[in-house]
Amino acid sequence: MTRRLPIIHAITEHDAGPYRMERLDLEFSNGERRLYERLHGRGYGAVAVVPMLDDDTVLLVREYAAGVHRYELGLVKGRMDAGETPEQAADRELKEEAGYGARRIEVLRALSLAPTYMSHQTWVVLARDLYPERLPGDEPEELEVVPWRLDALDELVLREDCSEGRSIAALFIAREHLRRHARG
Repeated sequence: MTRRLPIIHAITEHDAGPYRMERLDLEFSNGERRLYERLHGRGYGAVAVVPMLDDDTVLLVREYAAGVHRYELGLVKGRMDAGETPEQAADRELKEEAGYGARRIEVLRALSLAPTYMSHQTWVVLARDLYPERLPGDEPEELEVVPWRLDALDELVLREDCSEGRSIAALFIAREHLRRHARG
C-alpha cells in the first residue's frame, strides 16, 4: 500500500546538545494532525567499515564504549568529515583505527539508527585488498584488532562484548553481499 506523505505545516527548531531538535506539525492523509519531534545530527553521517583481511576473515576492533562502560568488539566506525565521501571516510577511519588502508572500497548501503525520530545515517562500506598503513586518530588508546571468520558470525553475535547494532547488521549485509557475488 502506497500512502501519501504527511503534509508538514510548520517546523520549529531548537538546539539539543550535539543535535538540532525539530518539531513538525504534520497532517496525515486521513486528516489527523500530530506534532512529531526528530533529531538532526550536526555532522555529515557516519561509516561502518567491513574490512576483509581475506575472503573469509573480517577485522574487528575492540574499543571502549562509554555508553555501556565496557570494551566492545565491533567494526571500524566513525563520522564523515565535511566534503568526504563514504569511501574516503571509510579508508581514513580504517587507517586510524585498525592500521590498514584498502585498495578496493565499495559502499553497500545506508543504515538508519532510529528512523522514526532521527535523520542520522551510517554507510556500510566493504573494504578489501588491505595493506598496512596507520594514520593518527582521535582514540585515547590504540585499538586491539581482532580477526574473525565470517562463517562464525553466529558465535560473535552471542558474545556479551558484541552488542552494537550497526556492526551486527553491517556484518550480515556484507556476508550476504560477498556470498551473492561469489556465486556470480
